[in-house]
Amino acid sequence: MTDRRIARRYELSLPVLVRAAAQERVDPRNGRTRDISTRGVYFMIDQDLAPGSAFDFMLTLPAEITRGTEVFIHAQGKVVRVENQARDGERRVGVAAVIEKYDIIRTESGNT
Repeated sequence: MTDRRIARRYELSLPVLVRAAAQERVDPRNGRTRDISTRGVYFMIDQDLAPGSAFDFMLTLPAEITRGTEVFIHAQGKVVRVENQARDGERRVGVAAVIEKYDIIRTESGNT
């Protein structure tokens, strides 16, 4: 299989909040990223997301990564692939997605 990625991916395990676009009134679900780039993300979550479906997500890049202050990212993406997995008796879903739009919000001197 050829790697079709255009942007460099970074292996980062960060907490992420995910909400399916069709479920605006539902609270976001907690997940964890496996890797991320400017064009895509792979994360684990306990919620089914269908390939082709739109979703919003939010995550924070800590100061250790940005070499400054925390950076908040709010993004919109589309699911490309879903992988069902089970670990320690828990069902998890791996989601590969393309990032279609993102906003970066920098904090000033650590203030939110």
